[in-house]
Amino acid sequence: MPNASARPKNGRRSRRRRREDPARNELVSSSLESAQQCLFNQDYGTAFVHYLLVLNLAPMFKDFAKDSFRFTLFKWTEELDSVGRIQDLFDCYEQALELFPADEVILNSMGEHLFRMGFRDEAAGHFHKALKLRPDYPEARENFYRVANWLVERWHFLMLNDHGRNRKYQQAIQKAVQSGCNTVLDIGTGTGILGMCAKKAGAAEVYACELSKTMYELACEVLAANGMDGSIKILHMKSLEMEVPKDIPHKVSLVVTETVDAGLFGEGIIESLIHAWHHLLLPPQRGENEFQEQSATGRVIPAGATVFGMAVESAEIRRHHRLCVSEVGSLSMSAAGELHSPVSCSSEPDDSMEPYTTERLSRLPGGYKSLTEPFTALDIDFNNVQELEGLSSREVRRIHLPVTQEGELDALAVWFQLHLDEESSLSTGPQEDTCWEQAIYPVHSTKAFFLKPRDELIVEVSCRDAYLRLCSVAVLRDGREIRLDKRLDSQHCENPVSNPNPEAELCSALACLKTDQNQTKDYSMLECSEMALLNNHDYHKSFCSALTKLISQLKVKWQNQERRSGDQLDCSDLFYVLDVSEGFSLLSLIAASRGHVKAYSSVEKKKQQEVLKRLARSNNIPEDHLEFWLNHVEDEQGMLQRPSREKLWSAIILDCVETCGLIRQKLMEKASLARCLLEEGGSIFPAKIVVHGMLVESDTLLLESAVQGQEPTLGFNIAPFINQFTVPVHVFLDFSTLECRHLSESAELFVLDLMNATANYTDREVKVRATSGGRITAIPFWYHIYLDQDISVSTFSQNSHWKQAAVVLQQPLEVQAGDWVCLTVKLHKSTISMTAHVANAPRPMEQ
Repeated sequence: MPNASARPKNGRRSRRRRREDPARNELVSSSLESAQQCLFNQDYGTAFVHYLLVLNLAPMFKDFAKDSFRFTLFKWTEELDSVGRIQDLFDCYEQALELFPADEVILNSMGEHLFRMGFRDEAAGHFHKALKLRPDYPEARENFYRVANWLVERWHFLMLNDHGRNRKYQQAIQKAVQSGCNTVLDIGTGTGILGMCAKKAGAAEVYACELSKTMYELACEVLAANGMDGSIKILHMKSLEMEVPKDIPHKVSLVVTETVDAGLFGEGIIESLIHAWHHLLLPPQRGENEFQEQSATGRVIPAGATVFGMAVESAEIRRHHRLCVSEVGSLSMSAAGELHSPVSCSSEPDDSMEPYTTERLSRLPGGYKSLTEPFTALDIDFNNVQELEGLSSREVRRIHLPVTQEGELDALAVWFQLHLDEESSLSTGPQEDTCWEQAIYPVHSTKAFFLKPRDELIVEVSCRDAYLRLCSVAVLRDGREIRLDKRLDSQHCENPVSNPNPEAELCSALACLKTDQNQTKDYSMLECSEMALLNNHDYHKSFCSALTKLISQLKVKWQNQERRSGDQLDCSDLFYVLDVSEGFSLLSLIAASRGHVKAYSSVEKKKQQEVLKRLARSNNIPEDHLEFWLNHVEDEQGMLQRPSREKLWSAIILDCVETCGLIRQKLMEKASLARCLLEEGGSIFPAKIVVHGMLVESDTLLLESAVQGQEPTLGFNIAPFINQFTVPVHVFLDFSTLECRHLSESAELFVLDLMNATANYTDREVKVRATSGGRITAIPFWYHIYLDQDISVSTFSQNSHWKQAAVVLQQPLEVQAGDWVCLTVKLHKSTISMTAHVANAPRPMEQ
């Protein structure tokens, strides 16, 4: 407490000391005592209320009570979160921040709650404030990096580094403005680059709108840095909510936008332009031969688009969208039912389905084979509002595609040509050097279907709900139409092209319908990464071997104990195995199939639990040998507990690596708890993780990680602002297809021992010898996951369901062949960071 007897300095007279209020002091004292007692009794809600009262009445106690107050806040908000009282949770944080507005720990914790609830913009703001208050706060830094990947996706950097794309947009805008379009609206402005192009071209009035709070604030900074904050009005709102004259004074003559995704319509460009034509844009030019002032008519850049597609074979696409194996870890999958990814153009879609996913075909592991020539799927004129409004109601278009190469039909790959105006266009095709990926419409047939030359693939194209949908529906072969969406091995569902007997047609349709109903009943949807995991044969085979080996060793141990003690041990006692893998996992079932094992699965979704139960029955696994652990616990904290009767676990399976290529958060904490719950001789799977990496030179990773100066952004000063969202670790990397030069052999960088805590460390110095000269721009890394001393799997194998990651250096490091490069590798709460310097050279900043 402050010294109440200290005299004021340099004062001509002393202030009158405020009279003590005995009742107030008594209330503060009793409330503080009650807060501490409630905290001791774990009554966090009541303790929190008492602390609020104390700190509001007596702020001089803030330093004294801060740690206890934080602890109380965090425990109480955990309870509120567990019972769904979300508004009360955030009210508590607001009250806490009124008392401690500059507390980085409280700011970071509130940001974590906001992020979990999906409020990513607000979460980023709290993490950013925490970092400003304490730049070396690792938790806030890691959280900010995590949220930055969501808020400013990596394609922003690629797009801004694409000088050719930026230049073509600039030329089209300049041409339109100089022809009389002097009032401009930039919809979905992002960094503001298109709006600045319009202003630089001489537009009298420029407006812009941006929905993302993060991008809106970034655009405001960019406009100010380029001296245009007073001449471009930017609004934080959706264009669909804009009105004249409330938001802009009058209708504009030009709308510029690039609110398109790989599937063209996925970011809502159709809805935005229909609204703009009715409410924000001047009417379009009425006829080609009718002269009208450009300033009196409206137009859109881009003017339109043409969509192209082709059928492809790709093992990489296949294994992420449908089951490709008949056995998983010695389990027959015949009773699994229909399993496929949520990417589907089903005739009855739900909110959990997406019509397409995206891939960069030129960097697809294993490549792809074109089975047809490219075809035109759709043309759209963005300057024709009637065409835009009629898009969703267009009749389904059937296209017959001659098959040019034999191969397994895995997907339709789609790209488009964006027509900026009559003369200029951009292509997102797989052969183009572009920042764009292609849209992928996977085929979900339960069995492989091989196309042959002289076949015709029948594709249906529609735009229901303003999403572009392409579906491979049938194959025309030798005069017969084979349906792909309702295909059977029987001939009942192969319909001749000529009209058959109506009675036979009805019987055939009923046979197909009956089969469809049976298949739908046993249908389950898995994430793309979960499908790839199921198809990872080596992963499950290795687990099967390691589990069999462990159980054999434990049986021998039991027999030896029996011989030494002379007592007959209970033969009915089972080995207990706990699988706490994230999402869908068959490892618990594989364990139960080893015999004499009771396995606990952490699969939560009811449909997925049904899949495991069906597989257990079909593989003759006793029903009581498989349990679903999360059905019996109320929260995640209860997962790592002992089974009933104080029996310890024989094995605990931890999910250690995220699909994106990073170590899972809190892995080492979970491993520490798991070790305490193992019986003697039991094991954690995996037992050890070894991080491997390599020195590379890759301009691609630089372009995907940060904007490289002002030249690609047409001289506008954008890089310092967007690069605030640069993250040091690039995730979801396909290292096997990355354009790069290898500057070293692979090297062991770090070891995480999950079974032996004393073997672990937080940082390690590694020397790697450069085998070639060049610039080290990044250090890609991956993992060898050791299930035991002898059995391991790699996250860099050909059929791995994991991607790789890479540390991207802030400044490239020049090396000569033969140089020794010193790497300092650090692990903080599952986050890997690295620094690099040439031996005997100055050390750089940490990445």
